[in-house]
Amino acid sequence: MTARYTDQSNSSHADISAGLEPDTASGTGSLHTGSQYAGLWIRFAALAIDALIFSAVFFPVTRLVKGVWLMSPGDHSWVSGWFIFDPLCLVFFFVMFAYFSFLEGCLGATVGKWMVGLRVTRSGEGGEAGGGHPGLGRGLVRNVLRLVDGLPAFCILGIVLIVRSAECARFGDRVAGTRVLRSASLIGKTVGQPDESRTSIE
Repeated sequence: MTARYTDQSNSSHADISAGLEPDTASGTGSLHTGSQYAGLWIRFAALAIDALIFSAVFFPVTRLVKGVWLMSPGDHSWVSGWFIFDPLCLVFFFVMFAYFSFLEGCLGATVGKWMVGLRVTRSGEGGEAGGGHPGLGRGLVRNVLRLVDGLPAFCILGIVLIVRSAECARFGDRVAGTRVLRSASLIGKTVGQPDESRTSIE
């Protein structure tokens, strides 16, 4: 009895560390949408933190290059009707794209996602769905497709897909084969980890 309980406890910890919720009926890890897929508001919180990081860098750079903290239309190099453009804005765009693509693809999380306990993983790989980083290629695809998720304005399409999807997946996630999950520590708090101090039946 002691050995059997210890094995089951170790198996549960292994499932939780892999980003899976233990299936008490079968003893194997399975994905349950209510416990680990990241919803809209926590993803928004992560994005807000990343935006603050960008602001801490971009505003001082804008001040040094343009002489102002916040550029008005007249501060841009090209202004023609509704079209406003400046090379500095293009640099900022590529910095943000590289930031999200590299960190999410190669490390599994931006600073914002890491701070709120989220990670980007591969999908559709059974028990390994919560264990591996997506890779740079998937990171590039999911971030290029933010342009689609932003349609028609204010990321309406992406928001609707996240809210209505059982796996909280926007269009970029579905095409790239990625999902955004809560970290193992938060999953453990949700599903309830066994007490490590008890390794035998008294």
